[in-house]
Amino acid sequence: MNLRESCLTPGWYHKSPSGINQFLSEFATEQSYGPVYAAIAPHAGWYYSGRTAAKAMASLHRDVETIVVIGGHLPGNSPSLFALEDAVSTPLGSMTIDAELRAALQQAIGGQEDHYPDNTVEVLLPMARFFCPDALLLWVRFPAALCAFEAGKAIAAAADDLGRSVAVVASTDLTHYGVNYGFMPHGSGPEALRWMKEVNDRNFIDAVESGDPAAVLERAQNDSSSCSAGAVLGAMGFAAARDLGPAHLIEYTTSADVEGNAKIPDSFVGYGAFVF
Repeated sequence: MNLRESCLTPGWYHKSPSGINQFLSEFATEQSYGPVYAAIAPHAGWYYSGRTAAKAMASLHRDVETIVVIGGHLPGNSPSLFALEDAVSTPLGSMTIDAELRAALQQAIGGQEDHYPDNTVEVLLPMARFFCPDALLLWVRFPAALCAFEAGKAIAAAADDLGRSVAVVASTDLTHYGVNYGFMPHGSGPEALRWMKEVNDRNFIDAVESGDPAAVLERAQNDSSSCSAGAVLGAMGFAAARDLGPAHLIEYTTSADVEGNAKIPDSFVGYGAFVF
């Protein structure tokens, strides 16, 4: 079997089953916002965004046959990227790739092999394995372009053709602000953090909750408020095809909040969990 191994260092998430089980155990029976068939989760290291991501992942239907994790970090002119291995390794055991669904989606939208190291999908896989231990996996990354919305619809169509029950989770962080990211339109300190939370990230959140894919892409591109807008558009397209309605925010945090320091750090990132 061709197995895709982890590319992320232990600092991203727990590498032991006991560490993962301990971290996620409080969410094991929590479905305050579900069960749902589509969600959006952040993808930073678990120390920063793990609890927010877990709330989105825990909301998914537990009995679906396949979980589609849509990653990003791709420009608008990129092809979609697929993991072409037979299975993907996680500390809780490997997840088998749904080769039939992958082939059907590739036929519909094209795409190339994802052989790059990237966190957007991998960091969510231990959670997918924990909450849906029997599910197959589809690993795909979509470009930040409106074609990703149509690709999300294609996931629903391909699943219908195969008679496959699927849940989709999109992976994105929100504004990356500060010296580490070369993005400081409002300087530094408390005012900068307030602007990121109440203006820049809020505008992107409002666009997602509006259900308008063009508005989501415009906010992401003009405001630098999403690192993986293509993933969000993919989930929105899937939700539209399933008549799930628009997404709504269930939690918003930032890395500055997690740190809990009196002094605002030089750099910080926004995180949102949404369900459809």
